[in-house]
Amino acid sequence: MGQAALIDNVIPHTDVVKRAVRIGAEIRNIKLSSDLPDQIVASINGLLLQHKVIFFRDQYHLDDAEQERFALRFGKLVPPPVSDPIKGTTSMLEINSARGGIRADNWHIDLSCLDAYPKISVLRGVVIPPVGGDTVWSNTAAAYLDLSPSLRRLADDLWAVHSSAYDFAVVARPAEADKKLYDDFLTRARFETEHPVVRVHPETSERTLVLGSYVKRFVDLPKYDGQRLFDLFESHITAPENTVRWNWKPGDVAIWDNRATMHYAAKDYGDQPRIVRRATIDGEVPVSVDGRCSVALIKRI
Repeated sequence: MGQAALIDNVIPHTDVVKRAVRIGAEIRNIKLSSDLPDQIVASINGLLLQHKVIFFRDQYHLDDAEQERFALRFGKLVPPPVSDPIKGTTSMLEINSARGGIRADNWHIDLSCLDAYPKISVLRGVVIPPVGGDTVWSNTAAAYLDLSPSLRRLADDLWAVHSSAYDFAVVARPAEADKKLYDDFLTRARFETEHPVVRVHPETSERTLVLGSYVKRFVDLPKYDGQRLFDLFESHITAPENTVRWNWKPGDVAIWDNRATMHYAAKDYGDQPRIVRRATIDGEVPVSVDGRCSVALIKRI
């Protein structure tokens, strides 16, 4: 029995609607909660592995604590690496446009500067601008398959250093009022990890590309050559056919496999407020195609 059929068998009238050919599905007529039956949670996880990112509308009943409890059904939760969690929770992070902080309007894997970066993120829309503020996800497994055989062999052999001190990506500094949070993340808390450019997904065995804005440099490559390889691989990851775009509404929940996707939060809503709240689930140390594990170079808080 397929994952969609299993959900419908337990909760009738639940629909799974693909949002794009290669990535993304919306699951309709289901109420997320921490007390969902185990088989439903397993089915949601199966749909996540299949579609990479899944969406749920009209989850108005969720507050911060219940979102955290629901996320806990998928594994151990990861506290924010620098800022304090939302009051009343142990791990929830608020991303508030009015407060600035670390920018998300670049292609990235959540916290890939860590050795065992999160495997899943659960994001809830709280305050959504009337126009703009969409998020775009890309399928990094499909992007890998799009590479020519020779480029795949090259990618399989490459390693990259991911750092909380960005380099390849162009990241603007926040407003002066948010300078302390930004400086805390980039200086007081310093994380740097050497990851394979291609990891083997621990649940699906797919090969996925591990890049994004945390990449500082490639191992044993001159910066000039590394920048061009970075741009080449990123162009495959962000090709429109590998992406899905979500138009947020208050009460929406998006869950994505952070091991098989990258994402980009469009900052196209001017001065309108945008507040989303995220829980992340602890991940595994990536393993390369030849069986080597990622290595933390710096882990300082």
